[in-house]
Amino acid sequence: ARCLPLPSPLRRALSGALLRAAASSPRPAPALALLAAGGRLVTVARQRALAEGGRLCASDLHLLLNLLGGASGAGEVWTPVCLPSFNPDSYFYAYAAVLGEEEEEEGGGEEEEEESGRRRGGGVTLILLSTEREGFYAAAACRRRLEEALRAQGCLAELAAAVRGGAGRYGPGRPGAPELRHFLYKPLEGPEEMQHLPQFTRLFDLYHYLHSRVHSPRRPLRLLYHVAEKETLLAWV
Repeated sequence: ARCLPLPSPLRRALSGALLRAAASSPRPAPALALLAAGGRLVTVARQRALAEGGRLCASDLHLLLNLLGGASGAGEVWTPVCLPSFNPDSYFYAYAAVLGEEEEEEGGGEEEEEESGRRRGGGVTLILLSTEREGFYAAAACRRRLEEALRAQGCLAELAAAVRGGAGRYGPGRPGAPELRHFLYKPLEGPEEMQHLPQFTRLFDLYHYLHSRVHSPRRPLRLLYHVAEKETLLAWV
């Protein structure tokens, strides 16, 4: 799952608050607590039993974010959900709610409504997984405790501001090379199921082909337009 780029102190503060809220939650405590913003992952906390029971794969995180990451406007969501990569024969009860939603609804006028809509589009969502069917009220109490802690520390407003300010955009300036105009990004330690996909090798092969043709010492090109079997390539220097 794609993570939201954030300053390290802010992410540590968010992770600590999430861990404390989950640990002090009334029984049953959530098996997994996930904080997302703008549809991207911020931090995750899980019980030791869940960590020992199996690996939480990226595909399961994608499922949670796609299903519940945009819970804004829906109030509190309580629904069963299966994580097929973790265990296809069982399911959790998932709780999802947007943090700070009360503040977004205050005020009036068209400008306030537009700003509220922008905030909700990149809202901060809490997702909790429980193994208990009657765990809704415990999850709601955990959400209130976390929301109070984040608001007291100023983290909630800081996180929402980071999302509205485009913290999730990854451009050529982020690697720290001002002269860079184009790049490919591949995580060194991606999910195991992604490392064996031929698309990664194919992507780099296509990029190397364009680079070698454009920067050929025998016949360098300023413009290359190549129609292949499955894609159309354009290189412009």
